[in-house]
Amino acid sequence: MRRLLFCLLLVPMLLVRTSGLDAETHERLRSVQGDFVQETHMKILARPLVSHGMLAFQAPESLRWEYRDPVRSIMFMHKGTMEKMVERDGRFEQDQSVGAGSMQIILPEISNWLDGRFAENPIFITNRIDERTIVLTPKDLGLQAIISSIELRLGEQEGVMESVTIHEGPDAFTRLTFSNIVVNREIPESFFSRQ
Repeated sequence: MRRLLFCLLLVPMLLVRTSGLDAETHERLRSVQGDFVQETHMKILARPLVSHGMLAFQAPESLRWEYRDPVRSIMFMHKGTMEKMVERDGRFEQDQSVGAGSMQIILPEISNWLDGRFAENPIFITNRIDERTIVLTPKDLGLQAIISSIELRLGEQEGVMESVTIHEGPDAFTRLTFSNIVVNREIPESFFSRQ
């Protein structure tokens, strides 16, 4: 659960391709919305676990990460608080299993990532493999036990990520592929909390 939560917090901040954008574009970046397909591959699985969902992020730290299937759940982060809701018997209930530790690690990094300052990140070492591929490697040995590396595949559309692959070991990875990405659409504040 800790690994999944860390990944959920990390991905929206990495979704926007900012490394090639100029300072004026960074200053105008306010929000990101889109759909995703998440595939989890592990040696013990006969076939990958596949989930579909949507995400919305609004600067400086509001997030809605929603799985639509196979199990409906929504994680909200807004104004320094986090809440997760899971659908049970046709209605949403609060899930108490979510901790705040990962959020406290990631939230201070959001502005750096959105400004394209991957190299200034105290958590990861950044390597640009080619024009469209960036690999982040954790500096901390404890974090390396959870994530060995994160590969960012930059999209052809300026400012957008095509996919994020989180390598959790030699035989395990999770790939998120994004579509229908919209940048800087106004998102109502109520979208980031339980309604």
